[in-house]
Amino acid sequence: MRYSSRYNRAAITVFVSRQQPSATELHVKAWRYLFSCFPVTVGDSVQIWRSDVNRCRLLLGLPLWIAALHVGAAVAGTPQAVQDALQKAIAGPQRTPAFAKRDPYRHPLQALEFFGMRPDMTVVEVLPGGGWYTEILAPFLHDQGHLIEATPPVSSGNPFSHKMAVKYKAKLDADAAVYGRVTMEAFEPPSYLGLGAPDSVDMIVTFRNIHDFMYANVHGDVSDAIALRFFRSAYRALKPGGILGVVAHRAPASMPITKSFKLGRLPQGYVVSLAERAGFRLAGASEINATPKDPGTVPVWYLPPMLSQGQQDRAHYQAIGEGDNMTLRFEKPRS
Repeated sequence: MRYSSRYNRAAITVFVSRQQPSATELHVKAWRYLFSCFPVTVGDSVQIWRSDVNRCRLLLGLPLWIAALHVGAAVAGTPQAVQDALQKAIAGPQRTPAFAKRDPYRHPLQALEFFGMRPDMTVVEVLPGGGWYTEILAPFLHDQGHLIEATPPVSSGNPFSHKMAVKYKAKLDADAAVYGRVTMEAFEPPSYLGLGAPDSVDMIVTFRNIHDFMYANVHGDVSDAIALRFFRSAYRALKPGGILGVVAHRAPASMPITKSFKLGRLPQGYVVSLAERAGFRLAGASEINATPKDPGTVPVWYLPPMLSQGQQDRAHYQAIGEGDNMTLRFEKPRS
């Protein structure tokens, strides 16, 4: 008996989902896609069709396959009660509607499961901005854990930092039931990058901020000294075995740092090298926040949700989606 799989030679399928898929769904999609790249005939012999179309399909689908395996590995080890608690926090009424609309692009459930977050952890969030992730982390950690926000204080002499700090504090003060147990840690690069006492926290997370630690002098020379100080500060504050979770805007691997950081991006290999120089071990990398349509050559603020160019090329930038992001999990070695 002979069995043949079929595919449409005229089209290459890309999986796009507005829902947050489960680990099982990700694995099924990944394996189906991988095997669909190689239609086979089963009988006395196995023949693999090595057409150009199939090779293209494999190359285009491989990032999804790899991402699914990475996410699946993280999700598979997450207890159901933790998944339920995360889902509850993500779906909670404390979420700002405009923030929740970004969930299909930022994948908070998959990201936090990939990092291995648990509700009994002490977690530091670095530079929370307007509190996009704070709205999820605070209720999730409220009962058993502890959320520390590393952010500029309201006493900051920097006008922008002061304005953001006042707005953020007002947000937390307005809902004590959700944010009453959150504590603040003064954190204001480049002058102060403390993240707590040595060996005191279980996890540190930062979302789309790493490029902010890069500085250039008046001559255009770029320094990673502040970025390296951040990674070393995180290493110092984490307990042995602790996790640093990073989501960061990604630049093409070949793009010079002098150019990429002006776009709000950094090459993934460069970020990994900074963490490793500070003593971390790369424990995992995921493509859950990748954006294949993003060429990586435009400033991230041109893209949604900021769309800083207004109506200029708006449809083009909206079609790209949010910027391409790396998602990395680093571990402080236990010995």
